[in-house]
Amino acid sequence: MSGSNKKIVKNETRAILDHWQAEGLDDRLAHLIKDATRALVRALQIRLIEYDVSFGHWTFLRILWEKDGMTQRALSEAAGVMEPTTYAALTGMEKLGYIERRQSPENKKNMYVFLTEQGRALESKLVPLAVEVNEISMRDTTEDEIRTTRKVLLAMIKNLAADESDAGDAERKMPSTQKLGNIVSRSAATK
Repeated sequence: MSGSNKKIVKNETRAILDHWQAEGLDDRLAHLIKDATRALVRALQIRLIEYDVSFGHWTFLRILWEKDGMTQRALSEAAGVMEPTTYAALTGMEKLGYIERRQSPENKKNMYVFLTEQGRALESKLVPLAVEVNEISMRDTTEDEIRTTRKVLLAMIKNLAADESDAGDAERKMPSTQKLGNIVSRSAATK
């Protein structure tokens, strides 16, 4: 990475930190989590790019290293993204030689995703990078603080999952990417 690119990265990451130091910790927790996630993703992407892997590809590789041969639909669900997003990422990964897609002779309807040797070989190179980012992010924190943070984040996930599940009417359900795009387009057209 060139010196000017390093400076841009440092400045953008620094802006996140400066915001929180200026604002204090009274801002909404959702904003803090979003910024922490952004910083974690940036730190990992900076490392992944050394191997020509995008963060989007990392997400699917990580899942496939655990369970190779999933359907595209199951992979979408495991990654928490819509199927068109998965399709686009897998198309790119296939071109790079990380995966191959095959139909089962018994079920021509489903497309199964398998790692190639090249995709499998990335695991030993990329997982240590993620471990490194996690270790860096936890510097100067105690085991008790980490345990408490995990407990709070898991409680938040559980509470929000229950809220989504309990939402009775369709207006409170997560729309598909296509439906969301249509809603936004209609809204923009009326303004």
